[in-house]
Amino acid sequence: MTNKTTKWFASWFDTRFYHILYRDRDDTEAQVFMDNLTNYLNLPEHGTILDLACGKGRHSRYLNKIGYDVTGIDLSENSIAFAKQFENHRLKFEVHNMCEPYPKQFDAVFNLFTSFGYFDKDIDNLNTIKAIKANLNDTGFGVIDFMNTEQVIENLVPEDTKTVDGITFNLKRFVKDGYIIKTINFEADGEVFNFEERVKAFTLTDFEALFEAADVHLLDVFGDYKLRKFNAKTSERLVMIFK
Repeated sequence: MTNKTTKWFASWFDTRFYHILYRDRDDTEAQVFMDNLTNYLNLPEHGTILDLACGKGRHSRYLNKIGYDVTGIDLSENSIAFAKQFENHRLKFEVHNMCEPYPKQFDAVFNLFTSFGYFDKDIDNLNTIKAIKANLNDTGFGVIDFMNTEQVIENLVPEDTKTVDGITFNLKRFVKDGYIIKTINFEADGEVFNFEERVKAFTLTDFEALFEAADVHLLDVFGDYKLRKFNAKTSERLVMIFK
């Protein structure tokens, strides 16, 4: 059986295999980033944060733990169903399309860990920026944490394998038509699965054009989770603060 879809993120992110493959993501690094980011933004005590494309809620849960009122939204019904077990009176999760404004405004909207650039249509990327703007209150900040595409492409590993829980994932990476693409092929439960991740290879210049079109203002740019200066050649991340 072959599993593939035009909107790859709608199916791949909703499988248990996605979470198996990426099980070893570093929660400590994510928490350090959240500490640094919230300190830099100087958000109000018990401030409100929208975690846009929150997945299973690892950032949302930590932000709530350190005192914030957090709403996590994601298109994946399975991820949100998992995250809901952690809900409390100041932490909630909901299935929602990030191209559309959520019906509430926040002190900050975070879009983290390259959870942007999935769409085939450019208008959807622009609409996401506009939705973030609509969800900010008068003093709110938007944050997009994206990969540094120049550094990623320069260091792209064309092919490798990773075995987790007895499943061998065959991974291939390449650049095509302005997208960084990863194919994921594996066998499990007696079936053959083929998935694909496609992320638009946005540069800082591309984001600046999107921000201008959405009438938002870029305030600062950082190159890693310690919020050090961005360098297009060497930085691991592209972290943008705007409003």
